[in-house]
Amino acid sequence: MAEQSEPQKEVMERVMHEFKHGELTTGTGKKVKSHRQAVAIGLSESGSSNQQSPAENEKRLRETKARERKGQTSKQADEGNPTKAELYDKAKKQNIEGRSKMSKAELEKAVKG
Repeated sequence: MAEQSEPQKEVMERVMHEFKHGELTTGTGKKVKSHRQAVAIGLSESGSSNQQSPAENEKRLRETKARERKGQTSKQADEGNPTKAELYDKAKKQNIEGRSKMSKAELEKAVKG
């Protein structure tokens, strides 16, 4: 097996963490109970699979990283890391000025403070 890049390693770590804590699900929503299945999902999501073409692997890694940035993984949902959109909605409810020009970090600071 070829050496994995740093982003691929991060995705594998996240997937195996989700499996370890019983949060990893299949595409149909069923919990993953097999270690082998968890590894296969991790390889597929990280773009490290030898069962897919190099172009498909690159596409999978891009899609996975986009989901992670949006906070759409089980781990991020359980840890309570709100997305920028969620923070924006909270700021809107609190009538915080200038919220449309704020970054995610600035929104977090404004909503908490």
